[in-house]
Amino acid sequence: MSEHEETGTDRKTVEPGILLLRYIQVFSWLVLIVFVAGGWYLFGWPFARSVLVGGVLANGSFFLLKKDIEQLIHRVAMAGGDMRAVKRIEKIRFFLKFYARLILLGLLLFVLATKLSINMIGLVLGLSTIMLSVIIVVLSKGRMIYSVQSFKGA
Repeated sequence: MSEHEETGTDRKTVEPGILLLRYIQVFSWLVLIVFVAGGWYLFGWPFARSVLVGGVLANGSFFLLKKDIEQLIHRVAMAGGDMRAVKRIEKIRFFLKFYARLILLGLLLFVLATKLSINMIGLVLGLSTIMLSVIIVVLSKGRMIYSVQSFKGA
């Protein structure tokens, strides 16, 4: 069963927030490719590898966070009579997963930094691809997406 069948939407009526998240994910991977290629060209493979490690970790974490948020929204929406208890349990589950992933990411960064020669500037540059993508996509596409949606609703 596809994502569209589960949520009851077709490709033409995608929520603006979901569309924005898709743009952010795609743009972030493109930014990462450009940063890795530029880092390799300008500073060599050790720098580019550090950018790649940071970018893959950041993008992977963002993807998992997006899935957890979608799961939280879906479970709360499907809750029956005792909505308050379900919301509380799901919020606790979400925060536990979030902090567990954050701790795991920190441990993974520690292990990688001790086992590989990591350039910290390259690593931070790779980790910042999501933040940069959020800023650029929201400034460029966000206004357009939400203004089109407001016209459709009016």
